[in-house]
Amino acid sequence: MKKLWIALIAPPAIVLFVWLFGEIIMHLWNWLLPSLFGWHVITFWQALGLLVLCRILFGGFGNSGNRGGGRRRRREREMWESMTPEEREAFRQSMRNRCGPFNAPGGGTQEPA
Repeated sequence: MKKLWIALIAPPAIVLFVWLFGEIIMHLWNWLLPSLFGWHVITFWQALGLLVLCRILFGGFGNSGNRGGGRRRRREREMWESMTPEEREAFRQSMRNRCGPFNAPGGGTQEPA
């Protein structure tokens, strides 16, 4: 039953949000940019093109799923906790060799080389 509601509501909601964002971009552009910079007025379809271009270039519209980031961090934490102090120091040194020295937030005051 829940999937039926989602199937019925999701397509019109997506169309509504795309239309709404396109209108907002078009009106903001047409309100500000021609008077400030002398640029041309744009149409709704050009505004949608700007929306898609910004989405491609900058990502945006929030986090669309976890994409495995939590699993990777959990695996790294488990690896770190299973290391001995000597292994941790060797790992830190290998990271310094690859990435350069850095100061941990609130940590020690190691001087860069």
